Amino acid sequence: MQTVVLDTNALLMPFEIKINLDLALKGLLGDVRCVVPGPMIGELKHLDHKFAKAALDLARKYEIVQTTQTGDEAVIEAALSTGGYILTNDKNLRAAARERGISLIMLRSGTHLVIESVK
Repeated sequence: MQTVVLDTNALLMPFEIKINLDLALKGLLGDVRCVVPGPMIGELKHLDHKFAKAALDLARKYEIVQTTQTGDEAVIEAALSTGGYILTNDKNLRAAARERGISLIMLRSGTHLVIESVK
């Protein structure tokens, strides 16, 4: 089973663009294990965004993994330790993931998820 690491940006997607992450990921990869790095919970708690509370509730539905890093580095650490994909639309995080050889899942055309695989 593939692992998908969700960043704050990914956790906001279902509320900003009305996409069901679970169904979209299942369509791409089959059954997946979604994980959220612990620092993303803190980010969502302090985020000034109209969907922050809903995204926090969604994050708690998934497995929370502890990391030694914070921010984007926590997402990268989680992906490297699980061998998973990163789901994000954050340009800086995508660039950092590519540099480290981590496969990505991102939103395309504001409507659907696509895989950018380096594996």
